[in-house]
Amino acid sequence: MSIQEAQDQVDQWIKTYGVRYFSELTNMTILTEEVGELARIMARTYGDQSFKKSDLGKDLGDEMADVLWVLICLANQTGINLTEAFEKNLAKKTDRDKDRHKQNTKLQ
Repeated sequence: MSIQEAQDQVDQWIKTYGVRYFSELTNMTILTEEVGELARIMARTYGDQSFKKSDLGKDLGDEMADVLWVLICLANQTGINLTEAFEKNLAKKTDRDKDRHKQNTKLQ
């Protein structure tokens, strides 16, 4: 699935099942909440925190997909083509960082 297809599918889902998009501010807040849930699982899986009973059974991929879903919602409702934005961002990073990371002794 392309990024554009994902944007189209989310839009169709919202129109079919979601009634309408939540406001941009509400979605921004939900995005923050979803990133926090992802961070919680990362801290317990790869960090030093132990799992609580309420965290058991949480799926890392599902948490990432929740973040992606809300980000796509925000892109759709603000008129952002994520394919174009990502391609532009990748070019910016490549131009800026093409030698930077190779020269970073911490990454050797």
